[in-house]
Amino acid sequence: MDPISAGLLVAVATGAAGEAGRQLWDVLGRLVRRAPEPGDATPDTPVPATGEAELAALDEAPHDMARARRLSEALGHRAVHDPGFRAELAQWRQQARMLRTGDGETSNTISGGVQHGPVLQGRDFSEINFNGPQGA
Repeated sequence: MDPISAGLLVAVATGAAGEAGRQLWDVLGRLVRRAPEPGDATPDTPVPATGEAELAALDEAPHDMARARRLSEALGHRAVHDPGFRAELAQWRQQARMLRTGDGETSNTISGGVQHGPVLQGRDFSEINFNGPQGA
């Protein structure tokens, strides 16, 4: 599972998107506070931390990117060791994705002459490669 971005955690912690952001923060809090599943834990390998301390720290300073990164790391570590948590965190991430880039609107403007090279207009691009053959 890819890490939850610190930017997304800050957006949710600061209440981005109003009520939707607040609800997502509440859901993440309940998820983090639920009891961890033992997973692969043995007497020699304790159950990983829940992430509650990191969540509380970000709640105290919701704009702090360092705290958001620590929470992201804690969530990722717990997801590795707790399959139920991993599945629920993946569902939470799906719900939170719209907060990453705002409210879904996009505005593109090109001005100032001729553009020599690729120009993309849109929103939320991924896996783009500009290394195509010459003259294409």
